[in-house]
Amino acid sequence: MNSLKKKLENSTSKLIALVALTLVLSACGDKDEDFADRSVDELYNEAMNRFEKESYVKAAKAFAEVERQHPYSNWALKAQLMSAYSYYQARKYDEAIEAFNTFIQLHPGHSEVPYAYYMLGLCHYEQIPMIERDQQATEKALSAFQEVSERFPASDYAKDSKLKTDLIRDHLAGKEMDIGHFYQKNFSYLAALNRFKEVIQNYQTTSYAPEALHRMVECYLALGILDQAQATAAVLGHNYPSSMWYQDSYALIQVAVPKSLEPAVNK
Repeated sequence: MNSLKKKLENSTSKLIALVALTLVLSACGDKDEDFADRSVDELYNEAMNRFEKESYVKAAKAFAEVERQHPYSNWALKAQLMSAYSYYQARKYDEAIEAFNTFIQLHPGHSEVPYAYYMLGLCHYEQIPMIERDQQATEKALSAFQEVSERFPASDYAKDSKLKTDLIRDHLAGKEMDIGHFYQKNFSYLAALNRFKEVIQNYQTTSYAPEALHRMVECYLALGILDQAQATAAVLGHNYPSSMWYQDSYALIQVAVPKSLEPAVNK
């Protein structure tokens, strides 16, 4: 009985010691982020020191403290943006997105709003997945970059935003083509046609447009709709006469309709 009692007492003592050690370690971990009231210069310099040492998450928290303790100072808005940028540098995209969105919502007329939209776009852009996966991040990146290029065309970020917009549209067109290929391989020609038409209607300036027209020709021929196949091949030949996709479509038309000449250009 006494032996059991001693074992229980020892176990209890060890548990108390473990809890005490955990509390001490927790306090040590929080100590670095326990900002006392300090001047704006001290806080901002501390945040910049952390940023320069590439301690980006700690820098983000320190910059946020500048804005919290001195919301009406000249450094508050700069600190807010730097906090968001620090999270971006740390690849903490969710935190960065939230911070940039907050800045845009609170200061819609500020001169740094184009920058905030651009960085918002980058946060989503760097998370764009392969075309086989869900493209939610891609759509959000496109929206942010379009805001910059369309609303702020004279800003420093407009040119790169336009470039990235074009790249994103090409990526989204690739997604539609991938789905169209899947349907076509499984003989679902009407479903495939709808995907290829989507590329022509919404992404006609992308690199996928010639192939989309060619795949439409293939689908029309598979469905036995020869006049639409010829008309689509004509559009392909008119817009992309030197494309290998037009050569392939022309060859298919010649086999399917032996008496036909080169598909007439729809003038």
